Amino acid sequence: MTRFSPRAALCRAAGSLAAAGLLAAASLAGAAAPAQAAGLPVLAIGGPAETALHPYPESGEPLHATLGITLDNPGADEGDDDYETEFTVTFDLSGIAGVADVAVEDTSDCEVTGTKAVCTDQGIWPGLRGIDDLLLTAAEGSEEGDSGTIRVTGQSKGATFTPFTTRVTVGGADLVMEELPFKERTNPGDRQKAPITFANRGTRAADGVLLGLVYSRGLDIPERYSNCEYTEGGPGSRGPGWTTALCSVEGSFEAGATYTLATPLTIEVTDRAYYDMFVYSIHENSAAQRTAQRAGAPFERGTGAVLKAVPVKAPAKGATARGGDLNPWDNFHEADFRTENTADFVAYGDKVAGAEGTTVTADIGFRNEGPAWVGYVRSGEPVATLDFTVPPGTTVTAKPDRCRAVTAGGGYREDQKSPAPRYVCDTSMSVLDGGGLDLPFELRIDRSSVGAEGAVTVRGPWLQNPKLPFDPEPANNTAYLIVNGEGEGADSGGTTGGTDGGSGEPSTPPTSAPDPDSSESPSGTTGPSESASSATSDGGSAGTTGGGGGLAATGSAVLIASGTAAAALAAGLLLFMAARRRAAARHA
Repeated sequence: MTRFSPRAALCRAAGSLAAAGLLAAASLAGAAAPAQAAGLPVLAIGGPAETALHPYPESGEPLHATLGITLDNPGADEGDDDYETEFTVTFDLSGIAGVADVAVEDTSDCEVTGTKAVCTDQGIWPGLRGIDDLLLTAAEGSEEGDSGTIRVTGQSKGATFTPFTTRVTVGGADLVMEELPFKERTNPGDRQKAPITFANRGTRAADGVLLGLVYSRGLDIPERYSNCEYTEGGPGSRGPGWTTALCSVEGSFEAGATYTLATPLTIEVTDRAYYDMFVYSIHENSAAQRTAQRAGAPFERGTGAVLKAVPVKAPAKGATARGGDLNPWDNFHEADFRTENTADFVAYGDKVAGAEGTTVTADIGFRNEGPAWVGYVRSGEPVATLDFTVPPGTTVTAKPDRCRAVTAGGGYREDQKSPAPRYVCDTSMSVLDGGGLDLPFELRIDRSSVGAEGAVTVRGPWLQNPKLPFDPEPANNTAYLIVNGEGEGADSGGTTGGTDGGSGEPSTPPTSAPDPDSSESPSGTTGPSESASSATSDGGSAGTTGGGGGLAATGSAVLIASGTAAAALAAGLLLFMAARRRAAARHA
């Protein structure tokens, strides 16, 4: 049996977005949750509202359909992983006697006995997961239109379960989405027509269809149709930067017929495109299907024309009763777009001050000055890493959760609790235009020194290949955190060090309005990877509380009042000015 992490289940590998869309389309919450027993987590059993079966054939073996059941633990906190607790999921099959036969794979942890199937598994963790599938075939002697229900319950000492009921029907529609020949190498401003076309290859008509359109931030469909509803940044686990449209198209879509949109869609490549994806799917329309596709996200109806579908060829005669989809895996297609564009990642540092023994907060990070957003929507890998070298004479006493300690050379460091000379902080799989990372670090000043500095560099996730391939301005990828610097700190912008050199500009954050991505992301440096948890560092506002030009408020008053620190400043002033002149000479 295959088990998988709920944090990776819906956002990894090619085709992950389509799989996530199908799962959202099929999974419905169970009945109202029972009273939570003794503080145990409540797992919601879900699955397709209805499963359609190919009728029993006159000859040969019957074709099977897959019944996939999910468990959702939405109330748990990230990191509350329990991989040991066992549980069972029981299927009451008495309601489909004479309608369908049930089997399981040889490698399954499920067993069918009479009118009951029992699946065993272990591990109760946050989020969505699946259990082994049941294989359903139409029973010999069944007729088209026969139907029954399966009731699913769960039991464990470590959790309570909401029950779930699904319907099984012999015969049904089989909506099949045709693939469109998109031009996938594009430039900003390009437009392409998308004459969405689908067929019904099932045994029954579909009573209305639900067209799903999901497209990432660099793409747009300018027309907002009045029979479509739209949401930004959801639903599901795709993260920010996505638009979802659900279009309810009325009509009876007959078995054997092919249909296309009366007016093709227009797909526009915007100025912020880089790596983008367009997912288009077709389902039979129903209240349950719309609820599943919405996945709890707020939608807003369009105000434009009505989107209609018309037959491409004359429909074949067939029944008009509505049923489930005989093969839901051919209901969608994906198209990838690679646009010739750039994104300027600009690092910013900070200036802090304090006497020996005091603790100050430094706000560092980077901003994506655009024009493109960057999202690795296929691999799910982090886009970039913020690499911070701790200034000499200081110790990091608190760091953002998403950051991890590394060695002075940037290598793997097993000890993540004691202070380190260097920290790396991965982004998520996407960084929006105007987004980035805002990372507050708390530092203790161990010894008073004038102008101690630590590099703040935004680079590629892999230390061996630090270049950002989309960034046309590597000179501003490095800034500096200055401790007890002089005056306005005009040299706090990067001038040396870092992967791609420095800018010589001030280290204050760029002024564009931030729209950061706070999704979780995996590790990207050398050595074993660690999961980086999300932190408030993603949601800060550039230029408001961090990275400003003045001394940190927590340290400046102490510095002025401290005779020791004042003496240190006076004693080191000449040395500091000489060091600045040497640095300026090196980078003139």
